[in-house]
Formats: sequence, structure tokens, C-alpha cells
Amino acid sequence: MPKSAPMYVIRRAMASDLPTLHKLSKMVHFINLPPDQEIISGKIRNSRKSFTRAARDAKSVHKPKATAASGGLSEKTALADIFMFVLEEMNTEGCIGTSQLVSQMGGVGHPNVCFKLEQREKYTNDLKFGTKHTVARVHLDESGPTELGGLILQPSFRGHKMKLGRFVALVRFHFLALHRKMFRPTILAELMAPISSDGTSLVWDTLGRRFIPLSYEEADRFCQYSREFMTELLPEGDIHLSLLPPQARAQIGEVGPETLPARRMLERLGFEYNGFVDPFDGGPYVTANTDEIQIVKDTFKANIGATIHHDQTDQVGIVSVLNNEGDFRAIQTAFQVDRSGKLRLTSEAVVALHAEVGAEAGCTPMRVPIEPGRGSKRTKSVTKKTSSKKKTSKKTSKKKTARRSASS
Repeated sequence: MPKSAPMYVIRRAMASDLPTLHKLSKMVHFINLPPDQEIISGKIRNSRKSFTRAARDAKSVHKPKATAASGGLSEKTALADIFMFVLEEMNTEGCIGTSQLVSQMGGVGHPNVCFKLEQREKYTNDLKFGTKHTVARVHLDESGPTELGGLILQPSFRGHKMKLGRFVALVRFHFLALHRKMFRPTILAELMAPISSDGTSLVWDTLGRRFIPLSYEEADRFCQYSREFMTELLPEGDIHLSLLPPQARAQIGEVGPETLPARRMLERLGFEYNGFVDPFDGGPYVTANTDEIQIVKDTFKANIGATIHHDQTDQVGIVSVLNNEGDFRAIQTAFQVDRSGKLRLTSEAVVALHAEVGAEAGCTPMRVPIEPGRGSKRTKSVTKKTSSKKKTSKKTSKKKTARRSASS
């Protein structure tokens, strides 16, 4: 990478990021990143513990055990690891973007609450015609999926030539693949429905608020601590959506314009919408099988070899290092995997990772060039495996195809 070009790094969130994260939280209306400094501070503390636990468990052959979280977190994450990633321009320590990964949302006794949309058909013999109605029913999911969330990028960096939004979104899949035992077989993303400029939801005002007499903001904030009130106050049985105003009905299962790129990215990764929506704003829930996501399959571990010149690299991707203290750093960079399975990086990349030759790193090859103008040679997504268990024949690798690809 040219020395004049800025380098961007993703690291774990720190206490010093709190003011900026609080400002970012006011730009969108995320349930998992509310504009509340106490809640965000609690998530940062839990995130630090989670990264430390990931570093420890990477050295262990046993499956990690979740421990109780703290700091104003919902009962849905009471036994979860929460990872908060922060994007910064290197050496500035200024937060310009963030994303989150929650190891498990809920579980037995702590279900995720959503609406399941279903079709009902009515027919009359007298008039010889029928009608179809979409209904919503309260659905309790105790499967405890991993959840994506909290994806925000400062507006001035959107559309950046280095695709920083994609970087901060995909780093979650990269990390998940490297620490697979900490996460669940299914990944969930709760996508934001259209929200007005003053932070209100038409779906909530015309549906949810009929049963739960709170404002959208009040209900959203209360969800950080408990969701039991939803199962106690929302009605059992069918809720006929035909009773809602047309504008509200049209928003159910849809996303706002700022969330549309995230939805398309998730769908390209293989996430699907199966008629489950948020009971507050009607935003769609999209899910995917963790082990079927192509970039999860492509991610591998390797030791860092001797540094090379940029012109010797032949691939690009996300490369990261997690040290024994839980300090995580990831960059987008060019690399080469040599015949011995070593990951060869430039000296600038090794410095940016705060790593040394011989350290273990994670790598996710990418199909889209990171550095514009480097040429088509860097669009490959070939992964050279680092152990005999991971080696595949050329015949097998040719059969791999990218799934219909998918952050919230």
C-alpha cells in the first residue's frame, strides 16, 4: 500500500470511544446501540471481557462457557459475549465507525420476541369469492442465534474508495469464523424499518402502541433491560394487518433507505427473510446458517512469515491479530500465502497489526480489490489452507461458488 495512502484499522472498543459512540448512536435508531451512555459503557466493558475470553479460549481445546454480562444489558444477552468493533484511521484513535457481534441472543427461558407474518384465506359460498389477509402472531424463539448489530459509519466516510462500510460490516464474519466455537449455528440480523426524522415509527404508533402504552423511544429503551412486558401485553392469536393504515402496512418487512445497502449485502452473503419482523417497527429479521456463509468458509488461520514487498502480493483481504491480552486489530491489506502456508505481508501491514513475524493471524480473502487501480490480478479469492485437514484439490475448489450473498 502506498505510504501516502491512509490505512484504516478495526480494533476493539475502548472506554475512550464512549463520547464518539454516543454521538454515532444518535445518528440511527438501533436497539442494540441506544443513545444512552450508561448502556454503551456497559457494552464496552463486556466487549473487553469478551475479547479477552476469545484470546484465552483460542488457546483451549474446550468449548468456552458464557458468563453473565452486566452494564445495563438486556436479559436476551445475559449469557452472551458481546464484541464491539471500532474503525479508525491508523494512529488517530478516532472512531469513525462501529459494528457489533453478539454470540447468543436469548435461549431457553429468554426467548426472542417477534411477529411471524402468516396468510389467512376466507371464502364465502354465498358470494362465491374469497379474500386473503396477512396476520401477525407473537412468536417466541428460544434457539438463541448469534446476532449482528450496531453497524454505523460516519456519513463523511460512506462511499469511500476503500469500502470502509463493507470492512466494518464483514469483520464480524471474519472474527466469527476464527472463533467459531463461541457462536451459534444460525446468525440473525434485525434490520431497521423506516423511521421518521424525529425517531418515531408509524408501525409502532398504529400497532404496538395500541397494546403497550409507551412511546417508541420508551419501549425501545426498556427493551435494554427486559422484554417480558412484550409477551405479557401483546395479544395472543392473529392480529389482522388489514386494520392498519396502508402506509403502515407498506412498511412491515421493509427497511429504511439507509439500511437498504446492508440488507442487500446480507442477502448476497446468503441471508434470507422468512416472514419474521420486529414487533416494534416491523423491520425484517434475516437469518443464515453460519457454516454456509462463504466468507466464513474461506477464512483461515496462518502464522505470519517474513515480510515482502507490495508487488509480490497476489491477493487482498481482511487480516487480523488477537494477542494474549485480547487486543484485536484488523486491516484490509494485500498478502501472499507461500508454499509453506505462511502468510506474507508488507512491513507496513505487520506494523499496523502491532504484530511480529511468527505471530498467528486470521485471514479472509476478498473478491473485490481493496486498492483501486491495482489491477484484476487481485480479485481472486483462492485460500491456501495451512494444515493437511484444510487442503483441497483443484477439482474441489472449482466447485465452490459464492452463495446468494448479506449486517444490520
